[in-house]
Amino acid sequence: MKLNPLGRTGLFVSELCLGTMTFGGGDEGLWGKIGRLQQSDAEQIVGSAIDAGINFIDTADVYAGGRSEEITGQALRNLKVPRESVVVATKVFGETSPAPNARGATRSHIVSALKESLRRLQLDHVDLYQIHGFDPATPIEETVRALNTMVEHGHVRYVGVSNWAAWQIMKALGISERLGLARFESLQAYYTIAGRDLERELVPMLQSEGLGLMVWSPLAGGFLSGKYGRDRQGEAGSRRTAFDFPPVDKERAYDAIDVMREIAGARGVSVAQIALAWLLHQPAVTSVIIGAKKPEQLADNIGATRVALDAGELARLGDVSRLPAEYPGWMFTRQGEIRRKQIAEARRSPVSS
Repeated sequence: MKLNPLGRTGLFVSELCLGTMTFGGGDEGLWGKIGRLQQSDAEQIVGSAIDAGINFIDTADVYAGGRSEEITGQALRNLKVPRESVVVATKVFGETSPAPNARGATRSHIVSALKESLRRLQLDHVDLYQIHGFDPATPIEETVRALNTMVEHGHVRYVGVSNWAAWQIMKALGISERLGLARFESLQAYYTIAGRDLERELVPMLQSEGLGLMVWSPLAGGFLSGKYGRDRQGEAGSRRTAFDFPPVDKERAYDAIDVMREIAGARGVSVAQIALAWLLHQPAVTSVIIGAKKPEQLADNIGATRVALDAGELARLGDVSRLPAEYPGWMFTRQGEIRRKQIAEARRSPVSS
């Protein structure tokens, strides 16, 4: 299992991260549709992931109403996982009670929610604390100041963000730099071969500013698992049939699935492994979050780390899934052509003595 530095930090995380959204769901409601793993089954998943070299676990305070954090924390304790050998990430933002201030990215909610997350996880600190969504009611400065306080108090080691736009992240980075506060070191975002939207603005920003990228839903909610295509629509009761999320341009996705099936068949691996391997080959990606309901799903996902796609396969997959041109991207391509040629020629020129 390859280890990558998280953003500009010296913290190394595994290229696969175990997501725990499948932990703790009940028979009814959203979380039950996503996953219902309880303590013993979740511990088997956590143990197998750690045995495979995964040192990165991601959860959130809203997953199954906090049960995911509870199960994750108890699993680490029951498995006697040394604290220094695992990087634990959780998130704050969603509603944790009907109270009007039990939500958002305010100082009030961040401080109280972190206290509860640490209690459920049975930890004295989390390695990565992430704002789970953008709060239009709270100034960004209030949010980054509150996170910095949590770092200074030792309850958090690093801070990150999820599901923000590039301009919002850049504004937060500017505030952090101006005020000397802990800055966002990572973005957790949706990215798949069937949904490459973040390549327009977010990936260039991440690479420019040195943020790490954690990918959520790398199989597009199961749509890229191999169970779906123009000729098949998944099994009854599967996650996609029960919870059709995240949104996917299905016709474009089917084109990509057709190519992935060909490559998977030639290599003797699963379609899901090709989808995950494609992400692991993308330079901006730090860690891909995988979730599983069954040990065999986890094992198949982990197998993607052994799939080395060649240049021809990457080109085919890139071409079939390429985003349609949008402004200002197509203008950048047109106007920057001469300068790109100059750069290329300079790189090819022999060094003069």
